Amino acid sequence: MSTDRVPLYVRLPREQAAALDRLVDATGRRKQQLVSELLSDRLVVGRAELREGNETSPTADVLTLGEAAALLRVSSDAVRARAERGELPGRRLDSEWRFARSALLAWLLEGDPSTGPEQERS
Repeated sequence: MSTDRVPLYVRLPREQAAALDRLVDATGRRKQQLVSELLSDRLVVGRAELREGNETSPTADVLTLGEAAALLRVSSDAVRARAERGELPGRRLDSEWRFARSALLAWLLEGDPSTGPEQERS
């Protein structure tokens, strides 16, 4: 085991654990990596406190199309297409899209049981 990693054991509600399993299946990534990424912008290193969003930017909870794409690690075109079809939580303001970071992360964790891993990656 790498010396920069330590084991962490947690108990999750059954539905959250199932959502995490679906996310692993849909993305092909490891639970360790997913949990680390989901927590990375919520935990302050060196302190045991959670924070709400990015303290340096009051708009960090509202994302542009490009920022949403970067968060989800997909193309802007993929995010726009899903948002236009109503498959991704977002709002169009005139000609621009805005997304709530918390809604995107909740959508990502929930997954869509009607689509398989191949469809989730599109």
